[in-house]
Amino acid sequence: MKEKIIVVSNKAGLHARPAATLVQTLSKYQSDVKILKNDFEVDAKSIMGVMSLAAAYGSKLKFIADGPDEYEAIAAVENLFGSNGSKFGE
Repeated sequence: MKEKIIVVSNKAGLHARPAATLVQTLSKYQSDVKILKNDFEVDAKSIMGVMSLAAAYGSKLKFIADGPDEYEAIAAVENLFGSNGSKFGE
């Protein structure tokens, strides 16, 4: 199991387009991926779940991946959220 806490750093937060990008990206991995915000947990491969987080700028999200490609899945999440400066291309 691999875990990573990520702070939402794009100004618009995790709105519809970045949420869809996140879901599409994680759907390529076999591992189960969950997102925790406070005590609320959702499936990171579900657009409805991700949108229900209402993750605004500065929100702390804990990603938990469990499966054969968990490290790759978490690396993909880090890349999307801007560890390389991308911030979902915004």
